[in-house]
Amino acid sequence: MLENSNATANIAVKDLARAKAFYEGTLGLKQVDDMGGELIVYKSGDTFINVYHSQFAGTNKATAVTWTVGDQIETVVKSLKSKGVAFEHYEMPGLTIEGDVHVGQGMKVAWFKDPDGNILNLVSQ
Repeated sequence: MLENSNATANIAVKDLARAKAFYEGTLGLKQVDDMGGELIVYKSGDTFINVYHSQFAGTNKATAVTWTVGDQIETVVKSLKSKGVAFEHYEMPGLTIEGDVHVGQGMKVAWFKDPDGNILNLVSQ
């Protein structure tokens, strides 16, 4: 039923101006729409990310968005780190941590948070 439909990620934030600075300035996403100062739509590859104002921002304790960056993962991590992004380190079975990148099971993964604590990640696959 939905297998041929695109999906859009939705990220709740408390402060849209602060989120805008992070998603545009730090991550380099391009804004494609602004809906009344309550929702900003960003283009990321062939998909979209809705960043919207919510009192429940940062309450999700799971990964909200994943970017597949292939063999550029170390380069992207280094670039984001130079912009002040702090990477998360998790103890996970089958994965070892090399710098800020978790490695194992044929993939590399790095997790970080936006200013509201939403968990975002990069994956090599």
